[in-house]
Amino acid sequence: MPALVLLGAQWGDEGKGKATDLLGGSVDYVVRYQGGNNAGHTVVVGDQKYALHLLPSGILSPGCTPVIGNGVVVDPSVLLSELSGLNERGVDTSKLLISGNAHIITPYNVTVDKVTERFLGKRKIGTTGRGIGPTYADKINRVGIRVQDLYDESILTQKVEAALDVKNQMLTKLYNRRAIAVEQVVEELLVYADKLAPYVADTVLVLNEALEQDKVVLFEGGQGTLLDIDHGTYPFVTSSNPTAGGACTGAGVGPTKISRVIGILKAYTTRVGAGPFPTELFDEDGEALRRIGGERGVTTGRDRRCGWFDAVIARYATRVNGLTDFFLTKLDVLTGWEQIPVCVAYEIDGRRVEELPYSQTDFHHAKPVYEMLPGWNEDISKAKSFSDLPKNAQAYVKALEEMSGAPISAIGVGPGRTETIEINSFL
Repeated sequence: MPALVLLGAQWGDEGKGKATDLLGGSVDYVVRYQGGNNAGHTVVVGDQKYALHLLPSGILSPGCTPVIGNGVVVDPSVLLSELSGLNERGVDTSKLLISGNAHIITPYNVTVDKVTERFLGKRKIGTTGRGIGPTYADKINRVGIRVQDLYDESILTQKVEAALDVKNQMLTKLYNRRAIAVEQVVEELLVYADKLAPYVADTVLVLNEALEQDKVVLFEGGQGTLLDIDHGTYPFVTSSNPTAGGACTGAGVGPTKISRVIGILKAYTTRVGAGPFPTELFDEDGEALRRIGGERGVTTGRDRRCGWFDAVIARYATRVNGLTDFFLTKLDVLTGWEQIPVCVAYEIDGRRVEELPYSQTDFHHAKPVYEMLPGWNEDISKAKSFSDLPKNAQAYVKALEEMSGAPISAIGVGPGRTETIEINSFL
């Protein structure tokens, strides 16, 4: 049985929650392998809408075990609040597993994130201010706090002291902020120990044993390919690896066990936060995409920047992730346009460029080269098969598939759980 990776093939917000939830009833484990509560999924089940920020989407599927892997950074207060909210709505959260090696977002990480971003002014990255970046920095600097540290007060105190030695110097002398007391942080973190204890596990062992027993494991990435710390539009990126390789390090499962890599593509393109965006629209079309598509960040509440489909970044996502399939979402949003532009290449300093430029400078100056495809006016939300789609919608999907370099195996034609056309099974 397969281990699958499901990830965003653009700048995030492609509809991964819908895709994960669609598969959740057929898989045994759904694993978040990176990021934190800076990611968000909206999942619609019947007439119920669920906004998930940190929890894997599989938590809404009975019989599925949701897992927060070692590559995730965890804000305990956010996690417990999210669990409480789901419990109040009758969702069983008792199967959740959290890696003891996942890093904790501490109060000082959140403080550092906010004051640093303000200090940058016009050069700010556009972070969510939730402490994600500083927590990953602590991890790399080997002064991070892990979930397992909550169960040894001596080790926890030593690690907090080590982290605050430097941070308090920075906060007081550079940012003119008050120093943070070690005892206060330790006391606050210890409050979470008993509350998280029922969920903490050796998830690397659990997942590898599950695969050895022919269980189906789905690895779910947050954000998207173009926000990857190594392969995204640096420095306007997240602090982790949403790309397929991140699933191996962020969950502790070897690459030879991954059998399929599914990229989620929106039928157009959106982005939240700062950074280059070649197909971004500043006109009525952009506003229409935002309004019809409900393009507001689940976690941030910020309006998403909207633009036409960019085949250049789709091809790039296919390459760096080794994508085997695409799940195309929000095709229904494009209903009503007479013609739909698709970016097939860039013009950079008078040159036509068909692959993503590695140079940050070139990408900042890239202008989209569009090909016009005929649109459709028919309502496609009730379509159950590819042949039910209008001919022009079929042609649009086939064109995107050819340009992107991997087969489109499923199409989202509405926000609901059942509003999906499955062309090829992912399992």
